[in-house]
Amino acid sequence: MQTKINWQKVGGLLPVIVQNYQTCEVLMLGYMNEEALAKTLSEQRVTFYSRTKERLWTKGETSGNFLKVVEMSLDCDNDSLLILADPIGETCHTGEESCFHQFEKEPDWVFFAKLERLIAERKGADPKSSYTAELYAKGTKRIAQKVGEEGVETALAATVKDRNETICEAADLAYHLTVLLQNADLSWADVIAKLKERHK
Repeated sequence: MQTKINWQKVGGLLPVIVQNYQTCEVLMLGYMNEEALAKTLSEQRVTFYSRTKERLWTKGETSGNFLKVVEMSLDCDNDSLLILADPIGETCHTGEESCFHQFEKEPDWVFFAKLERLIAERKGADPKSSYTAELYAKGTKRIAQKVGEEGVETALAATVKDRNETICEAADLAYHLTVLLQNADLSWADVIAKLKERHK
């Protein structure tokens, strides 16, 4: 990778976009010189070159909120880099997950991924604290029953061509199926991996 980059073209600093590998949310933008890229490749933690401090800066070196490298890809001109990362904690110094957090409308799949994480966090919580925690407490049989009910209701709504009801029932189905997956220590990532496998 390092040999493909025209460092002279980028003025010695390569623009780097970091994206959450699970949610696809853009986390931050930074710059790397050759040394920062080498350190990132070696340690598998994102390290930038700080233009203000004029030194290498590993994201999380003071906060502990590191960005673990999952995959990296140069663009078609080999003059910018995209890193898919597994963030440890919040990326932004403000406490937000992303440095780009002022959208009025959150991207759909970013929202869904965050919803899945929230549903996962409800496991083991006080059943009185939320409907999700109550579902977990009732066990697999009840959760599976709800998935079955919502699946039938979604199919019936679609059969009578009730668009709004189909959306509502499909939302209920997606939610309850997410609970069922989490209850089985699975996630949508496991389902997507299977779809990718079949797609091949």
